Amino acid sequence: MTLFYSDAEVSAALDAATTVDAMRAALLAAYDGRLAAPPRAAASLDGGRMVLTAGHLIGEWYGYRSYDTFGHPESQQLVVLHDGRTGAVRAVAVGEELGSRRTGGLGGVAVDVLARPDAGTVGVIGSGRQAWTQVWATAAVRPVREVTVYSRSAARREAFAARVRTELGVAARAVDDSATAVAGRDVVVLATTSPTTVVDAADISPGTHVNAVGFKQRDRAEFGPDLLAAADVLATDSPAQAGAYTPPMLAAEPPHAERLRDLGAVLAGAEPGRTDPEQISVFCSVGLGGTEVFLLDRLVRVGATTV
Repeated sequence: MTLFYSDAEVSAALDAATTVDAMRAALLAAYDGRLAAPPRAAASLDGGRMVLTAGHLIGEWYGYRSYDTFGHPESQQLVVLHDGRTGAVRAVAVGEELGSRRTGGLGGVAVDVLARPDAGTVGVIGSGRQAWTQVWATAAVRPVREVTVYSRSAARREAFAARVRTELGVAARAVDDSATAVAGRDVVVLATTSPTTVVDAADISPGTHVNAVGFKQRDRAEFGPDLLAAADVLATDSPAQAGAYTPPMLAAEPPHAERLRDLGAVLAGAEPGRTDPEQISVFCSVGLGGTEVFLLDRLVRVGATTV
């Protein structure tokens, strides 16, 4: 029987610890060669594109996520999980929550692997779904004691801070500018839709870890090359996908490309991560292919309620 999941059911079943654990396993599987995760594919259509990301956990399952870029108000992502032995469709998830939690979970792994062990303060630029899941996952791997948040909308940043206080039980406050949001923070989250710089490297303190979730390409990035230059440790969840971006991803171009590390390799101990508490580390999130399907498989395994 095929299982179907809505956003509400995903939210009820997938807590932060489970999600981060699943993404940790996915990164290790990709590094070990057990998870086939090619760069995303896209079909250009009249007025938009259909985008597909796919993955295959060898011998267990395969599947895909699809979404469009038409910008329709009721557009939704689709994630489909197939049994790797029979081809049967085991589960389908419709909505945005699975993908958002997947991205948050990858960010949580990055914080766990690259941030200082005592990291307890988080600065956020952005107040949407992606910003929320980054903080949600970070709180599962570090003893977060305070969050500061800035976004262009005063109402949205105030609501974000209130949600952190209510749902995570963590002190949180909205601030009036991005520099204040990130000043002296142990972990910084950049999760905006801005195509231009929202933070300067000079605003990032020594010892900070940065999760960059939004645009990060040439001529379209929420941070500038100065942040990459300041980074002592630079990592991504998929070097292959980072190199396949059009236009190119800033971190995958010279002079930074040779320093860009595979987060899975760092997790496995094959590449070094942070070696000094004063180092700045930057994680450029690209969304390792197949991780939405990996998380859907974990959702099935934890026995979520179905419709």
